[in-house]
Amino acid sequence: MTSIMDHLSDQQRKEMERQYAVYTHGTSQVIPGEELKQKIASSLIHNKPLKVKLGLDPSAPDVHIGHTVVLNKLRQFQENGHTIQLIIGDFTGKIGDPTGKSTARVQLTDEEVKRNAVTYLEQFGKVLDQSKVELHYNAKWLSELKFEDVIELAGKITVARLLERDDFENRMKENKPVSLHEFFYPLMQGYDSVHLESDIELGGNDQYFNVLMGRHLQEQFGKEKQVVLMMPLLEGLDGIEKMSKSKGNYIGITEKPSEMYGKAMSLPDELVVKYTELITDLSLDEKKMVRQQVEEDQIHPRTAKMNLAKTIVRMFHGETASQAAESQFQKVFQQKQLPTDIEEVLWEGERTVSISNLIVSLGMLPSTSEARRMVKNGGIKLNEVKVTDVNEDVKIEDGLVIQVGKRKFKKIKFN
Repeated sequence: MTSIMDHLSDQQRKEMERQYAVYTHGTSQVIPGEELKQKIASSLIHNKPLKVKLGLDPSAPDVHIGHTVVLNKLRQFQENGHTIQLIIGDFTGKIGDPTGKSTARVQLTDEEVKRNAVTYLEQFGKVLDQSKVELHYNAKWLSELKFEDVIELAGKITVARLLERDDFENRMKENKPVSLHEFFYPLMQGYDSVHLESDIELGGNDQYFNVLMGRHLQEQFGKEKQVVLMMPLLEGLDGIEKMSKSKGNYIGITEKPSEMYGKAMSLPDELVVKYTELITDLSLDEKKMVRQQVEEDQIHPRTAKMNLAKTIVRMFHGETASQAAESQFQKVFQQKQLPTDIEEVLWEGERTVSISNLIVSLGMLPSTSEARRMVKNGGIKLNEVKVTDVNEDVKIEDGLVIQVGKRKFKKIKFN
């Protein structure tokens, strides 16, 4: 029996192998790899782009570098002419993804979902060419399902299969409630793939159950099964926890260039290669070169990290901003000079204030206890002079420069 692979010309076969290498690089799992090759081959032979899906429930619209792991993989497909299907879960978002949750999520209103979706799309445009993205809202088809359609959909999966999810299983063991509507979340996400006839779906490792549901339901409905690409979750700047705004270990994609660069430089050395492979727009050969240089000690870890930091800023702010951020970092951290773009704050308070209250008033730390702790650790300076007394009263003067940690600066300004 001949397969689609037998119909490839030599040139098409080389192109298939090239694309396969690009798409699989950096993934944690491809389910299954051979089918991905067949789909690429079919796309080349029939000159028909693949439909590559990413589902989004817009419950937390502030995008950070960790979110761009899947976006960069989508961009690779987009650069080869394939169609990106972004699914905004305006229907599923009202339920909320139960993945990793110890309780049911609070259901979002229509207004909250739409507002969050707008923010998502604005930020995703920094990675993807939005003019070449198919944007779908799954309420368009899910809200039209009749109750008998829902019953039919529910009949495509067993309760035992649904209970395989760790979050459901753990909550039941702990006698925590699992609402019936939560079981429908993976079914609805999977049905999106059925409706759109997606060829490929991307998801983070924590989405394993959800994205495989699309493949399962496509088979149940007599459709060609999608291939699933699982992407690793990105550790945050602490090198331990998953990147998260709530943990403060993130790089936001809308942050200032200097803040981006400085945060990237605080990354543990051992994560430089992983970040380079997962979140940058470097070519496959360039990424392999970075890995080789680091593993064979051909480049100093600090230099590799500076290259990474410069690349990140360039991707989101452009080459000029990237060079300026590097220059400022060198002045502030290597030459111990003050940055040139310190934020000025109009001061209208008392002219003498305690150091801890000053820091909190300026929003540089959230509490006086943290400010006092920072003083004890030698992390606060006034006009480049380290503060050593946690009880020090500061005389507020026009032009006073306050530094907290290595990257936070503010300058007092009077009317």
